[in-house]
Amino acid sequence: MRSFHKNKKAIYSYDEWNIIEDEFKIENNYRNETIFSLGNGYIGFRGNIEEGFAKKTEGCKGSYINGFYESEKIIYGEYQYAFPLWGQTMLNIMDTQSLEIYVDGEKFTMDNGVVLDYCRTLHMKEGKLTRYLIWKSPKGRNIEIYMEKFISLHNSHLSGFRLKLTPLNFTGKVKIVSSINGNVTNKNLRDKALITLDKGVDKNILYMMQQTKTTKFQIACGILHEIFINNKSADLQASYSIEEESVTASWEIDAEENSTILVDKFICYDTNRKHEKKDNILKNVKSDLYEACKKGYNKLLNQHERYMKNFWDNTDIIINGDEALQQGIRFNMLQLLQSTGRDGYTNIAAKGLTGEGYEGHYFWDTETYILPFFLYNNPDIAKALVMYRYYTLDSARQRAKELDHPGALYPWRTIGGEETSAYFEASTAQYHINADVVYAIKKYYEATDDKELLLNYGVEIVWETARLWADRGGFIPLRGNKFCIHEVTGPDEYKAGVDNNCYTNYMAQMHLYYAVELDDFMKKEDLEKYESLRKRLELKDEEVQLWRRAAENMYLPYNEELGINPQDDTFIYKEPYDIESIPVERLPLVFNWHPLNIWRYQVCKQADVLLLMLLQSEKFSIELKKANFDYYEPKTTHDSSLSACVFSVIASEIGYKEFAYNYFMQTARMDLDDYNNNVNKGVHTASMAGAWMCIVNGFSGLRIYDNKLHFKPYLPDKWKSYEFKITFKNSKLRIQISKDKVVYRLMKGKDISFYHFDKEVVILGENNQQSFFE
Repeated sequence: MRSFHKNKKAIYSYDEWNIIEDEFKIENNYRNETIFSLGNGYIGFRGNIEEGFAKKTEGCKGSYINGFYESEKIIYGEYQYAFPLWGQTMLNIMDTQSLEIYVDGEKFTMDNGVVLDYCRTLHMKEGKLTRYLIWKSPKGRNIEIYMEKFISLHNSHLSGFRLKLTPLNFTGKVKIVSSINGNVTNKNLRDKALITLDKGVDKNILYMMQQTKTTKFQIACGILHEIFINNKSADLQASYSIEEESVTASWEIDAEENSTILVDKFICYDTNRKHEKKDNILKNVKSDLYEACKKGYNKLLNQHERYMKNFWDNTDIIINGDEALQQGIRFNMLQLLQSTGRDGYTNIAAKGLTGEGYEGHYFWDTETYILPFFLYNNPDIAKALVMYRYYTLDSARQRAKELDHPGALYPWRTIGGEETSAYFEASTAQYHINADVVYAIKKYYEATDDKELLLNYGVEIVWETARLWADRGGFIPLRGNKFCIHEVTGPDEYKAGVDNNCYTNYMAQMHLYYAVELDDFMKKEDLEKYESLRKRLELKDEEVQLWRRAAENMYLPYNEELGINPQDDTFIYKEPYDIESIPVERLPLVFNWHPLNIWRYQVCKQADVLLLMLLQSEKFSIELKKANFDYYEPKTTHDSSLSACVFSVIASEIGYKEFAYNYFMQTARMDLDDYNNNVNKGVHTASMAGAWMCIVNGFSGLRIYDNKLHFKPYLPDKWKSYEFKITFKNSKLRIQISKDKVVYRLMKGKDISFYHFDKEVVILGENNQQSFFE
């Protein structure tokens, strides 16, 4: 690990279940907006300060709907054949978060008056955000303010907000102003995207409906309020204002000293994106708001918290001995839950629903890093992520056709399913995404035995994407007629347009073998469905035979002299470079070196061969894994947040425990400690899932061979113990690792068989366990 990757000083105080900001500094606002984000996979709110600021400050006010996007034409200096024509950007939607407070005419803001006491907390166990403070106005009036917010995981369209005010040293007028603001913009779009179609007030509901200019998607939102004074419902008449792009309600309250004013605010969004068939989304919004108000804030919050309890029951990792990493891993798992679509039509963006970095695009990160996290904890969410690729398969077919390939080619970055990346060297050329998608399908079926998904959806994806490999590669005489794949980019984006990228060839081989295997499997399982699908796809026996021949003859790079797997045909022949000599201010290289300089050296952006050794672990001996680690580790800058976790996992496997722990610390607290100084643009969701991998695949050694779980656990030196749960084939297993003992307990399921090191273990019946003493 290079000196510039050493762990940084903590920004937030350590707390196992909370992220706490105990002092507000306006210069940290942009970063904290990301850290204190909330979401439910459908709606995402940045941690914006609801009342705004008296002075202009750095930040990005943002509310988002997963999969709700606008398209804009991509402008090229020089267009070439099959370059994507349209980009896609997840939209910053109408703002419903604003809530202004006036104390006898003085507006409350954090940068006006004096904040006497302050604490903002992201409560990870409950999935809610609170802010408490005592504010002294410029004229000396003190008021206690408490705000609480959650986005429902029970009803994905709803959010709840509670404001509690207590005048401490005065009796006077308190004014509260709540609004919908439709005058919003995106940092990544040239033009304003949303046009207001309707707005107004209907039976105390503030509402607005807008439409995107190009994609023609519609979005509706509404707000409904309840106000209580001293715990009694207050029948207050609001004053309403309807402007061109805003709707506002305000209330003036005669507040007595030490009295309590409570405002419950219910927020609802709905859309009619291309996969939805909704006639009247505004009617849906109003209906949901009335129902929410009828239930009341407390009941909605309780339903949300029950969902969170179930999530943590399945997912939590308990670390005894390092509070910083305990906090880090829980923050990561919470943000993954908050950012991931659960409807089968949406996915998870590289920055989740926490910011506008990468324009809200979905990448291969989903299948390679994030889906495994859900697969072994919440398989229903993993299933939804697989289904997203099925529902976008037609777009993948179209993309393959544009590049003159048969079958289907999944886009490198997308929201709606179309390729949106203008930089083909690090996007279109990464053909391995087809194999990454198939790898996820293979692992999903392996862990769930879900034949319905595999036969009805998965096989079609596998076959259509396999067709591309057969066309993309060729049998090369000077390589002994081995099947070679040329001019591709592997996971390491610092080596673009190479021949025989090791990761790509191995993954393509796996993909082709699996396509052949599923041909036999489907024929046996459902002959009628098999014949129907083959007929619809016009798939012939000759094509399947070609897949088998290509897989059997795949060129798999290996260099006898070095005893390693070359990353590609030219990597080991490039000029070496001492990356320790690169000044920190020149990193990441992608922003500081021209590509021609990056490509010419033995310099890697991220794990490539090492990632392959994780995904296809059974194909590499420990000795080969060690040789590859020793060769590539000094050459890797880890400029990608996807890298450190993979190095940690492989380091654990080969016994490099110090490397493993240091890389894990960097992964687990990447966002909380802002390692890359860019968390203001959103979290790093793949790295967050990678932190889970460091523990489960790394420290506990989890692999799956021959359809069986295999563990090789060890305890990091600084820990007293750790535990986690794994869901596999409808059984839930809890694994507890301490200094002298490993305990496996079957929490759910009739029985389970797995391996502890080389010993087969069988546990029969729920709540039974097996212990191993070290």
